[in-house]
Order: sequence, then C-alpha cells, then structure tokens
Amino acid sequence: MDGKKKILVVDDSALMRRVVCDIINSDENFVVADIAKDGVEAFALLTDNQYDVVVLDINMPRMSGLELLEKMHKLKMRANIIMNSTLTKEGASETIRALELGAVDFVTKPDNFIAAKGNDFRVALLNTIKVVSQVRTPRKFGVSRPAMGAGTVTSAPRQTVKTQIHSQSIEKEVKTRQGNKPVGNKKNKIIALACSTGGPKSLQSVVPLLPADLPYPMLIVQHMPAGFTKSLADRLNDVSKIEVKEAAEGDVLKAGCVYIAPGGKHMQVKEVGGQHKITLTDEPPREGVKPCANYMYESLAKSSYEEVICVVLTGMGADGTKGIKYLDERKKTYVISQDEASCVVYGMPKAIAETGLVDEVVTLTKITETILKNLGV
Repeated sequence: MDGKKKILVVDDSALMRRVVCDIINSDENFVVADIAKDGVEAFALLTDNQYDVVVLDINMPRMSGLELLEKMHKLKMRANIIMNSTLTKEGASETIRALELGAVDFVTKPDNFIAAKGNDFRVALLNTIKVVSQVRTPRKFGVSRPAMGAGTVTSAPRQTVKTQIHSQSIEKEVKTRQGNKPVGNKKNKIIALACSTGGPKSLQSVVPLLPADLPYPMLIVQHMPAGFTKSLADRLNDVSKIEVKEAAEGDVLKAGCVYIAPGGKHMQVKEVGGQHKITLTDEPPREGVKPCANYMYESLAKSSYEEVICVVLTGMGADGTKGIKYLDERKKTYVISQDEASCVVYGMPKAIAETGLVDEVVTLTKITETILKNLGV
C-alpha cells in the first residue's frame, strides 16, 4: 500500500463490491484497504482507521449510507465520501441529501452487471476518486478544517489576493476595473453562477438566503448528470424563500426565480420578442462537462442585460473562465469568486481569479451578501 491512496468500499452487494474493488485496484495510485457490507461495519472501520476516499452505497441493511452520514454528521466525523447512487427519482433525492450531509461527490451506479463492467463506469469512478482524494477534509472526529480569512478586493483600482498554488503562497493580481461599481435597481441585471464538486452543499449556503422579492433572475450551472438536477432544484426550492426550478426549454426568465441547468444539457439564454428565454442544447460536452457554464456566459453576451453578476463557486477545472472573459469583453460584469479556504475544490474559482477579472473574493457564507450588495438590493 506504500504510496497508494487507501480506499474503503461499502456496499451490501458482493458482486458490486468485487466490480468496484477490481476497478480501484487496477489503478496504480489506489488500493482498496478495507470493505464493509453495511453502514455498521463501515462506521467501525472509520472509527479506527483513516482512508483517503470512501465509496459508499446508499441502500443497505442494518444501516444505510444516509444513516451512516447522519451519524457521522452528528459526531462531527469527516471523511472524503463518494456516493454510489442509482439513477431513479428516489435515488436522486437521496443523493442530494447525502451531499448535504457531507458527501463530496457521487457516481451513478450501473443498473446491471454488464454496465458495471463497462468502461464508462470505470472512467467515471476513477476520475471521481482522483478528484475527491485531493480534498482536504479531516478524517478523524472533531471539527472541520478551520476557515481562513476571506479577502475582498474592492477598495482600490488594483489589489492583490494571496492564493495557494502548489503549496506555495504567491500573489495574484485581481483588478477591480474602473467604473465597474454597483449601480441602482433600475438597471437590467442578471446573476449567473457556476459550480461543480462541492457545489450542491455550497448552494445551500447561497440560494436560501436570497429574498423572495429578488428583482432579478438567477441562472445556475452545476455540473451533474441527467436525472439529478431536478432533485437538487426541488430541494433548494423547499428550503428557500425564492422560487427555484430546473430550467426547461422556452422558460421566460422572470425576477425572483432561480433556474438550474438540467444535467446532460447545455443552458443558454436567447432574446425572443423582447423576452429572455432559456434554450437547451445537446451539443457535446465542453471542458469535459455537460452542462458547461461557458455556454451560459457566452450567450448572455448577446442579451440586452445591462450587467451580469458572475459568481464562481467550488469546483474542479476551469469551466466558466473562458465564458466570463468573453462576456466581460462585451458587457458590464461584476465577478465574485469563492475563496480557497471555503472551497471543497479550489479549481474553478482559482482559474477565474488568475485572469485578473475578479472584483471580490469572499468566503462561502458571504457570497449571497456580496451578490445582493452589488445588485443594489
């Protein structure tokens, strides 16, 4: 096991355990250190051992995956957990609940042995393990990683923000552009947010704080496969004052409503007859994801919105950066990015911060406040 990331596999199906273990052990970077048949066995193992990643089934006897997460949550016990989730309405809602309870990400569980042995599941599982194994989550009992102070970049024409890159603290310029100041409510504005790994839980700290009478619409691209974004939207709608829905073809954008791009589709905005409408496209993945936030931002460049509040939260990769750069060259923007300390994965926010286009870098709990301030609300 020397040098290899240690993985715990939890599943009541002997067949699925074997398939998952074979996939993990086929990669030279990972090794299955232990297996458990249910949440009871997994809890005992997690109490006595440390793992880089836990691959956790949801439906199991004695103690389900959700029950295990609830117990760990109460005990402030942390681990880098990937849910192995079924693509059903019930499975999707359970997955969203698991992400709220602390799971970092999920993979869609194949519904038959042939699919489980296929390359798609193998690639998805290994890629997810690779990302989640890099998340800095404490794995013992106790409180989570202490938050570092979040910097804001508002007081001068040019400022700097410190960011961790390759474990070294370096200074990156983040400019506040001349004239890019908050304006009054009479302006025609829209909020466009992008997030990925860690996004579903992070959105719980943003969307529910928006007022019901928000005078502008909001768009969200969260990287998720088809079948899961409806449950995410429904859950956020249940806990928010503002209306939240999965975007549908032809939706007319209205104030006080949040539109989440459906998994497996790209979301764009088109102006038709003086109205801004949602258009869903089936183009290939871009930046390796579908939906891709770049499509959303680029489409807004052709809209009649006078200002776009761009928000980039936690996530792997750089989706959103090209789209925001394109948009900023053509329209008034105000760019807010999440700080490194509060990100699950500091990828997307880092990428946009390094362009010099970010106006404010704030901690997760300050995102909504910053949005509202710059809307003039």
